[in-house]
Amino acid sequence: MHLQCHFGQDTLSWSRLGAKCTGIDISNEGIKNAKLLNEELGLDATFIESNLYEVTKNVKGKFDIVFTSYGVVGWLPDLKTWGEIIAEKLKSGGVFYLIEFHPIVWMFDYLQTPPKLRYPYQNSEVIYEEYKGTYTNTDADIISKEYGWNHGLGEVVSALTTAGLHIEFLHEFEKSPYNIFPGMVETSDGMFVQKESEKLFPLIYSIKATKK
Repeated sequence: MHLQCHFGQDTLSWSRLGAKCTGIDISNEGIKNAKLLNEELGLDATFIESNLYEVTKNVKGKFDIVFTSYGVVGWLPDLKTWGEIIAEKLKSGGVFYLIEFHPIVWMFDYLQTPPKLRYPYQNSEVIYEEYKGTYTNTDADIISKEYGWNHGLGEVVSALTTAGLHIEFLHEFEKSPYNIFPGMVETSDGMFVQKESEKLFPLIYSIKATKK
């Protein structure tokens, strides 16, 4: 099960590798496009429109793997319930895997050029931003209004362990899947790193957790 799958590209990558996949997202447009991609590629993934906090009600069964990636926990005000849902939907012996932007990255205000360090690491209040365009298309003729929450590594890990999951590892990396800061350098594997003089903090992290 792929939580917050957007329009399903990662879900379909799992499907291509032979997994029986279910992608979940709150966006009806995202799910509609995921289904179109699934049909076009001749794959057999299932896509369900659902608020994450209603997954236990809207998605039947349990899964060997629950996966979520890049720009996901920042949309969630309540990580305790998030952890409980993951544990509930995993089979015994199942694996949860998260790859996500590091909370330090979310401390920056990206509406300023260059991005400015603005928000506290331990920020319990909602972060509200309003800007023209979208985060994927700055030229779009709309006004975007975003509400987000910055969750530190301790809060993420505690949400999973409190739900009964066992943390196998927590890794931090200096690479990003796209150039989130000005002047980043693209690597041979298609990722991006900061210049040597600017490598002061990790950009992404990953967590693997298991259910007994």
